[in-house]
Amino acid sequence: MKSVVFRRGREATWTELETLVARVEQGGLASLGPEALSRLPLLYRATLSSLSVARTVSLDRGLIEYLESLACRAYLATYGARRHPLEAVRRFLTRVFPARLRGARGELLLACALLLLGAATGFVRTARDPSLFYAFVDESYAQGRGPSSTTEELREALYARRSPADLLSAFAMFLFTHNARIGMLAFALGFAGGIPTLLLLFSNGLLLGAFAALYQGRGLELEFWAWLLPHGITELSAVVVCGAAGVMLGRAWLFPGRQRRLESLALRGREAGAIVMGAVLMFLVAGLIEGVFRQYVHDVTARLVVALVSLAGWSAYLLGAGRDGAA
Repeated sequence: MKSVVFRRGREATWTELETLVARVEQGGLASLGPEALSRLPLLYRATLSSLSVARTVSLDRGLIEYLESLACRAYLATYGARRHPLEAVRRFLTRVFPARLRGARGELLLACALLLLGAATGFVRTARDPSLFYAFVDESYAQGRGPSSTTEELREALYARRSPADLLSAFAMFLFTHNARIGMLAFALGFAGGIPTLLLLFSNGLLLGAFAALYQGRGLELEFWAWLLPHGITELSAVVVCGAAGVMLGRAWLFPGRQRRLESLALRGREAGAIVMGAVLMFLVAGLIEGVFRQYVHDVTARLVVALVSLAGWSAYLLGAGRDGAA
């Protein structure tokens, strides 16, 4: 009986609020006229008051759940930040992603150092003993390239051309190539304390160094770097970014500070997730360069120019974007 009496005196307010909220959910705040717009916050506060009373006097659970649901919807309609999807994407790319990366400078430097250390180790070891190439590079990934390959066979791999009909499939296949898998795996392994992430970055560097030593031993080092760097700068940077995100998770787990470990993981996980989202976009850009540009442009100078432009562009973007305001 208390619930019936309580509802009878306030139900008109709730019904009016529900109608306005439904209009906002369908057409946004612009769908409300000036009078309805001024009524919305008043009705929302009145409904909050009703919810408070209903909880205090222990009215029936169904009524309380209805008021809680209506109050949540009204809050989002009244105060929720609403952005067009394109605006949200623009803000992420121009502010959130570069700012989060700059906030993870330590993790980025560590991930980059492990990758470069692995590359230097793989290069030196393979240059001294070419038979170690297959210790660092799986035969399935080498695709027939190795110490036993002739110089012409190695050069031919740098200038392979696909037909236009194969370009789309080449781009799609790129998303599942070695470095893309390594990047995603490096992030996921961060939950194991970050150590597997660092080992994975080091092993990926070994592979890169082994290939560099193989081609330098045949006098093809300039052509090799011209083949790799146009897409490799973006692709390897994305791997490092994913590795840094994995290190962030590992640090949150091993050194939670004053927070509980799960709370620390949740907080740092949101930051790392934003970084990985940006890395996915970097993998897409690298896929376009590898799947389209490299198939048609075989001039070494042009390839190196694109690599330099890529390096300068990413450096300017990641170091300068989003500094004019809080991300």
